[in-house]
Amino acid sequence: MPEAAHPNGTDAVRESGETPSPWLSILRKCSTVTAITTVLAAFVGWLVSGLPAAGSALAAGVVVIIFFGISLGIGHLVGRRNPSATFGAFMIGYVVKVVVLGVLAFGFGTPAWLDGTWLLIGVVSAVVIWQIVELHAFSRLRLQLYNDPITTTPADEGKNR
Repeated sequence: MPEAAHPNGTDAVRESGETPSPWLSILRKCSTVTAITTVLAAFVGWLVSGLPAAGSALAAGVVVIIFFGISLGIGHLVGRRNPSATFGAFMIGYVVKVVVLGVLAFGFGTPAWLDGTWLLIGVVSAVVIWQIVELHAFSRLRLQLYNDPITTTPADEGKNR
């Protein structure tokens, strides 16, 4: 980000304002890169082991995108209304997702077409790519953590703000 010129000629950091919710932007970046990775893994699976491998890798990537995407959606919805409750909402959402995923996995069993090796390859590649992109996106955020102090002059002392 370019710096603003200070009246005395030196460079100064621009003042920061209210930061918009970053969650949807991060969701878009992570989903896009993970989807591309998932399609590549499915293509390689199809070339190496056939259609069940491609379907397994693709299904794994879709589940990972949905699983992590729900968390960022929760962050967006809760963070806008009550930012201090975001972490608690993340934790509740995570527990619910794990329980639902477990019920689905153990309740429906393994489909006959599923290739376990390519399911694992799809899950691991999607999770690793998602985490790398998410970490990079979070590292690029610039959030104002503290309110800057308001300096007053003797002329300001009787005024209402």
